Amino acid sequence: MKDEISNHRFDSLSRLHKVLDIPAPMHPLVSLINNATGNIPLERLPNPHILNFYKISYKTNFQGKFKYGQHYYDFDEGGMFFVSPNQITGGHAPLSDQCGYTLLFHPDFLLGYELARKIKVFGFFSYSIHEALHLSEKEKTIIISVFQSIEEELKDRIDNFSQDVVISQIELLLNHSNRFYSRQFITRKAVSSDLLQRTEEILQAYFQSPDSPKQGLPTVQFLSEQLNVSTSYLSDMLRSLTGQNAQQHIHNHLIEKAKERLSTSQASISEIAYELGFEHPQSFSKLFKLKTSVSPLDFRRSFN
Repeated sequence: MKDEISNHRFDSLSRLHKVLDIPAPMHPLVSLINNATGNIPLERLPNPHILNFYKISYKTNFQGKFKYGQHYYDFDEGGMFFVSPNQITGGHAPLSDQCGYTLLFHPDFLLGYELARKIKVFGFFSYSIHEALHLSEKEKTIIISVFQSIEEELKDRIDNFSQDVVISQIELLLNHSNRFYSRQFITRKAVSSDLLQRTEEILQAYFQSPDSPKQGLPTVQFLSEQLNVSTSYLSDMLRSLTGQNAQQHIHNHLIEKAKERLSTSQASISEIAYELGFEHPQSFSKLFKLKTSVSPLDFRRSFN
């Protein structure tokens, strides 16, 4: 399972476009795939696969089930579904109709914007949700119009305002989706969180806590105790779901938090290292460069 998943991980939008045999994305960190006519061969995607970016899809006439984590999204005459970076999707039967729109954007596209933090509160990116968002005719019109606005902006000549406009449209799409999901689930309770969802929540709370510097870096032992499972079981379960063990999940959260602080604050590299729980800034810099291929200072400079 681990080898299969690692071979089917998409690290870039360009690679995904190449597999689908469609033109390269206009922007390296965001892409809108318009498959309204159903001509794009989505069946070429590995089954299952993992994306290193966010995915928001609307299928206009799809019926059946789509695997997401350990559960299946239930579709009935079309719907929307949402995937976060490093989440496993696929494992479905051959699809007969995949007409619709798919928006893909890398987490780095949001850095420096409030949405980088806010996007984590949208519950429909969670593995614990396994029902597609079913839209009324009016809601379909609203959602399609936002997709089309993003498409038009990306097709236009890229300028200094393009990112601001596209991010505002992404936030609009998420806010509409949040409203529509609330309507859909108003009469029934959402499925309780599974192991992966609880792991994500614990790590998010840990790195948002003002006590993080005193607590130090979270450990696999800490996670397993919080979840009442053994460390080996936790890592095996996470690896089976995402292709990454518990330590890698901790590092993913740590690096994303570091990117947020580096791009949105004036804190020094040493201060950020201590905020995240490192005893020595050198250890933080070494891990950051290992995971991102650039130093924290060079990463910050890229936003200036």
